Amino acid sequence: MLTKRLNNGIEIPVIGLGTYKIGRTDEETYRAVRMALDAGYRHIDTAPLYLNEKPVGRAIRESGIAREDIFVTTKLWGTEILSNRIQEAFDTSLLNMGLDYLDLYLVHWPVKGKLDFTWQAMEQIYQSGKAKSIGLSNHLVHHIEELLQKATVVPAVNQVELHPYLTQKELVDYCSRKGIVVESWRTLGSGKVHFLEEETLKEIGRKYDKTPAQVVLRWNLDRGLVVIARSSDFHRQKENLAIFDFQLTSEDLALIDMLNKDYRTGFHPDEITF
Repeated sequence: MLTKRLNNGIEIPVIGLGTYKIGRTDEETYRAVRMALDAGYRHIDTAPLYLNEKPVGRAIRESGIAREDIFVTTKLWGTEILSNRIQEAFDTSLLNMGLDYLDLYLVHWPVKGKLDFTWQAMEQIYQSGKAKSIGLSNHLVHHIEELLQKATVVPAVNQVELHPYLTQKELVDYCSRKGIVVESWRTLGSGKVHFLEEETLKEIGRKYDKTPAQVVLRWNLDRGLVVIARSSDFHRQKENLAIFDFQLTSEDLALIDMLNKDYRTGFHPDEITF
């Protein structure tokens, strides 16, 4: 699996499995993660909000793959920030997953008025060594600017909604200048957004004998991003990994960029409440 180096020297696999609603039951979630690991995924992304840290952790532990060969991410939810339970939330996630450490721990959403407080606690977790990297999720430029005024550790990652209808160019460029790797979620769309039907993506796909989904994943990689792709289907999981044998041209990238509508399917980071 191709990796990208984070600003602290840690290597992150460029494709991760997203686990939000990946199974209706713990057993379905467990099977989906085990299948993904069998397919070749080495990067698994979860969160307490997804209510599946336990089956995700069990799948990782029982996979037969060395722990150091699987990059594991989970996140800190806003209510835990407001109740001053950041360390306790982290410890609970480790306990739920049955793991000794995390490769990446993210602040799931910005909590207004608590950015400095939150990041100080995240830095303490990082210094403990139990989180190999720390970062953000769904943070905008102004959130990061505020945080960096007092931070001693620059976030390694910012995971945001990003797809052809929401290209986030300004944010991607800003994070690149700061040495922060951008990860994209909702990469392949959802029931709310169906950009894979765009003729532009189909035409580019025909040129390389690839599906529109593979084109979108490659578009992310060719922009220097890490992608989180969700699927519980083994064939789709394998298909999502089969994107390392082609590269998009600058013209291809520009055509996909032109699909941007600044369309969000999730919360706006300035409007979420807990």
